[in-house]
Amino acid sequence: MRKILSILIIALVYSCACHTKGADGKSGNKGEIVKPKITKEAIKASMDYLASDELQGRATGSEGIEKAAVFIENYLKTHKIKPYFETYRDSFKVNDLDGYNIVGMVEGNDPILKNEFIILGGHYDHIGLGKVVEGDSIANGANDDASGTIAAMEFGKYFAQTKTNKRSILITLYDAEEVGLKGSAHLAARLKAKGINAYTMINFEMIGVARAEEQSMAYMSGFERSNFAETLNSYAGEEVVGFFPKAKDFGLFMRSDNYPFFKGLNIPAHAISTFDFTNFDYYHHVDDEADKMDYEHMVSFIEKMIPALEGMMNAPTKEVILKDE
Repeated sequence: MRKILSILIIALVYSCACHTKGADGKSGNKGEIVKPKITKEAIKASMDYLASDELQGRATGSEGIEKAAVFIENYLKTHKIKPYFETYRDSFKVNDLDGYNIVGMVEGNDPILKNEFIILGGHYDHIGLGKVVEGDSIANGANDDASGTIAAMEFGKYFAQTKTNKRSILITLYDAEEVGLKGSAHLAARLKAKGINAYTMINFEMIGVARAEEQSMAYMSGFERSNFAETLNSYAGEEVVGFFPKAKDFGLFMRSDNYPFFKGLNIPAHAISTFDFTNFDYYHHVDDEADKMDYEHMVSFIEKMIPALEGMMNAPTKEVILKDE
């Protein structure tokens, strides 16, 4: 019996010696960071609310988008993502309507590089009501762009827990994209006036559905304007972000919330999307609903983007640069 107890005690001591706290406060072997899992359940829970009928399509100035804003604020607070300004809200006017960007920050862990910012975002507004189909008039905006909003939120949660980012991160969710990029334009101008040292910006736009198997998982608008895609892919270890010829034909670079940051801050700023106009029939349609999203795809996309983002966030120099067209 004594021999058995001695063995158990030795095993317990060895176990304690080999386990230390990870950067997120969870146990890990020999100081390793225990990285949180990206789950379908968490993504779906956020989607089920943001794309619910209760939010009435999240039009700017509506009660529905106010509920969405409160939901996002509570999410950021719960996951210890601090406000970048005095509060999470970056307020502005669209004619007589009140608009609110939601802005959180995950501070970098390097004393020098934390003064440089990576901006991640997506727009959480939608068009409100759409053309009635079988009695349904609510354009829920699941793919456009609750999906991108949730991706940005999930990245914020991940890095707030792991604290593996040397540069600081802004998690930025925009209002009034659907009425002319008003929210992102307001925030870009405010950050410029503040003198922010912004390095890059990625706008996640409609990432809720998968592309065909022979295609790259995602594509980047303005592909040729910087070396962003090749840099991300090098850290991901595969081609996560590819070239989509129609992106230029459709003028996508200037049609989404990356553009005000490119124009105002003169930084590499792009939209990443997995919607390519062939793989989802419900753009600005009342059937853009939560039950039509591919949650396994969303998990895979977020998981593959994490090492890509992490590499960029932690590189000793600014590797991503603008190119002449």
